[in-house]
Amino acid sequence: MRIPKVLRFSLGLSLLFCTASIHAEVSLPKVLASHMVIQRDLPVHIWGWATAGERVTASFRGQDGTTAANDLGQWSIYLPPGAAGGPFQLAVTGATSTITLEDVLVGDVWIASGQSNMEFEMRKASTAATDLPKAANDRIRLMIVKKVYSDYPLTDLDGVSWIASSPESAKEFSAVAWYFAREIEEREHVPVGVIDSTWGGTVAEAWTSLTALGADPGLAAVFTARGHMTEREASALLKEPVNARQVAEAKAQGKPVPKFPWHPVLNMWGPAQLWNGMIAPLTPFPIRGVLWYQGESNSALERAPTYERLFQTLIEDWRRQWQIGDFPFLYVQISNFISTPLEDWAQIREAQRRALELRNTGMVVTIDIGNPDNVHPTDKLTVGRRLALAARSISYGEQLEYSGPLYRQVTPEGSSLRVWFDHAESLEAKDGALTGFEVAGEDGQFVPAEARIAGSSVLLSSPTVPVPTAARYGWANSPECHLFNGAGLPASPFTSLK
Repeated sequence: MRIPKVLRFSLGLSLLFCTASIHAEVSLPKVLASHMVIQRDLPVHIWGWATAGERVTASFRGQDGTTAANDLGQWSIYLPPGAAGGPFQLAVTGATSTITLEDVLVGDVWIASGQSNMEFEMRKASTAATDLPKAANDRIRLMIVKKVYSDYPLTDLDGVSWIASSPESAKEFSAVAWYFAREIEEREHVPVGVIDSTWGGTVAEAWTSLTALGADPGLAAVFTARGHMTEREASALLKEPVNARQVAEAKAQGKPVPKFPWHPVLNMWGPAQLWNGMIAPLTPFPIRGVLWYQGESNSALERAPTYERLFQTLIEDWRRQWQIGDFPFLYVQISNFISTPLEDWAQIREAQRRALELRNTGMVVTIDIGNPDNVHPTDKLTVGRRLALAARSISYGEQLEYSGPLYRQVTPEGSSLRVWFDHAESLEAKDGALTGFEVAGEDGQFVPAEARIAGSSVLLSSPTVPVPTAARYGWANSPECHLFNGAGLPASPFTSLK
């Protein structure tokens, strides 16, 4: 039988790859590389690929481990945990070759992920001119994950590397994550490695595994929203050349360039697509915890009601996939932004507040440092410092105040409501104005309330609501919020309604 030319070419390639696989030298995933930070106090996990059955030995800090690659050429070795230190050398030896990783530190590793406000580069931060020239710090190591989406969980990253912090390497790195790393390295006196795995304009479901999403019937709306998006895609693509022509005509005529709604790439919003490409390959790598800043893209009216359940699913999913326990998951509550009536930022903030029900979670409130006219506020120094405060308490056990006032409950007092808070020592109204509070009666219609601080609580009343039953605070896309505690940290917006 004569084999078609194209098929013969394909078979030839297959044989070539199979032959290469049979004689493949031992190899490591991209996250295991020179200049990396290995997580202290956890077993050191070293893994990779080799010829099936090949004996592989890993050596680190005087400890050796040996195993054999399985039928798929995969191997995995765990070495005993150790304290912070370095630099060290790590060696992996196969049948015919040795890989030597140089300048390896042992300390704490944090994953920084989410959308554009976490991706926001140091060079764009309002404090960049002051801090970038001083960014050289060999005890802070950085890695940026390339943007990749995938239909299935990948086993390796594409072309990444570890590098010590410097004015040049920090320039393109997440500003929030870099400021966090600087604070932790200075305070805890251990090497800090941060992996920046971010993609601006993305939704939480893209960062959650398909198994976790599909296991919860309450998340069916995620797939409905996805269906609506795909149904609109053909029309959206047809609009692109029309929009481009209108822009060109406006420029040619010296007129203002028209603005059109942003249209995300279809795959970057696909359920699990970014989990598969940018997080799954990292899960065998032990970490200290996660830093997360996302939510803006889930604020559309169709998506916002699902975010509370979705965000908690994401946190629990990541912890399950890493298999190192309930590691700290520290996140930033979205800031204040005028946005449009087609988005509900208040509902996203409330969903984030309620995620604090999960163990070892911490939330940074940024309602006081946003920019109502810009979805990307440039003060990332304050965000990084507040994340570090949360880490110092939740992860490192320091006795300090790390959170602004958090709603606990409301209790009736005649024609008033008393709102009780946690983290409420020395409550104060910044700038003297206690605005943003509302009350509602049984009809559920909220109206502005008169608010007065009373110890660790706030007393609310309104002449138009004689029997108030519910309270809320900061319930708008871009509210004015002035309640702080004595540590100078702002109160989170909230609603007492379930």
